[in-house]
Order: sequence, then structure tokens, then C-alpha cells
Amino acid sequence: MTTIQVRTESKTKKAAQVILGKLGLDLSTAINIYLVQIIEKKGIPFDILTENGLTPSEEDEILKELAWTKKYGKKYSSAKSLHEAILGE
Repeated sequence: MTTIQVRTESKTKKAAQVILGKLGLDLSTAINIYLVQIIEKKGIPFDILTENGLTPSEEDEILKELAWTKKYGKKYSSAKSLHEAILGE
């Protein structure tokens, strides 16, 4: 056995302990489960998402498309003209 020291906010630790307690786990057991899952999955065992709920690569793609659209996309004078263009009127 070995010891791992991790620095985290006191509030974060306490909130996690409350949730884990409801699951019948202590913090040490939960961290060990996490480490085993990293080994099993050969990476982080869950998606890492941005504040917008997207993966970093999904968000990057959207931002690239937005930049392209701003530079090369067609502009409309009103929502009505955009709607007409969409409907092919």
C-alpha cells in the first residue's frame, strides 16, 4: 500500500464525503475505484465536458464553424429574409 496526498478545497471534500456516504463509500474507497477505472479504461473514465456540456473538441469545432460563418457566411437583413432563404421562397 501507498499513500497519496491530494489538495482540494475543504468544501469540495465535505460535499463529496456526504454524497459518497449516501452511497456507502468513504473517500479513500472512491478514489481507489477511480484509479482502477483509469487503468481499465486507459484514460479518464468519463467525458470531460466544458461549461457548455460539450467535449473540448466539440466546442472547438463549433467555434471554428462560427468563425468561418462570420467571415464567409451569407448575411441576412432580417429574420424574415433568413426564413425565406431557408424555405427557398
